[in-house]
Amino acid sequence: MSLDICEIFYSLQGESTWAGLACVFVRLSGCNLSCSWCDTTYNAADPTPMTISQIVDKVAAFDCPMVEITGGEPLIQTQTPALISELLEKGYQVLLETNGSLSIKPVDPACTRIMDVKCPSSGEAGSFLFDNFNHMTVRDEIKFVVGSRQDYEYAASIIQTHLGHHPREKIHICPVFDCIELSDLAAWILKDRLGARLSLQQHKIIWDPDLRGV
Repeated sequence: MSLDICEIFYSLQGESTWAGLACVFVRLSGCNLSCSWCDTTYNAADPTPMTISQIVDKVAAFDCPMVEITGGEPLIQTQTPALISELLEKGYQVLLETNGSLSIKPVDPACTRIMDVKCPSSGEAGSFLFDNFNHMTVRDEIKFVVGSRQDYEYAASIIQTHLGHHPREKIHICPVFDCIELSDLAAWILKDRLGARLSLQQHKIIWDPDLRGV
């Protein structure tokens, strides 16, 4: 069995609590959502089928202990949990970035599962599978991509209702790049004592925000 791969590259983690660390990114092809601000719309074009062993060999060539499985939406491919398990068995620190619309239950909890709860401006609000909160561990992370005050209030309501006991450093408020005033967003988080981390997309600050493979 194979997976459809968009690209595999080596860069710095741009988001999450792992931001700034070197990481190999395995971007899988395809997505089940269509977010208004999506920055990887190219992910479904001309995928390359690769077996799990081929992917693992490609990852190993970078000599890096951290791997992120991303997309698109990685969990639309049925072999993704098996790939994650294989990488874990090889001793890698494995991160999974998912839009949270599909169950994370099949994914080994030794993997750090980073779930993106879609806010209203994405056009996909309501897509998150709330049962996923029942399968989270303290290593898992939640991300809200915020482009407006409405988005922030939506995120805040979910944080206050569902995430009161989750480690605050694992809850991320991520501004849509170049779309919302950062000082405003910071002020809202501080005023509300939200218990969440303001997370910027470091890779878009370091490099051209439209550049692939970083």
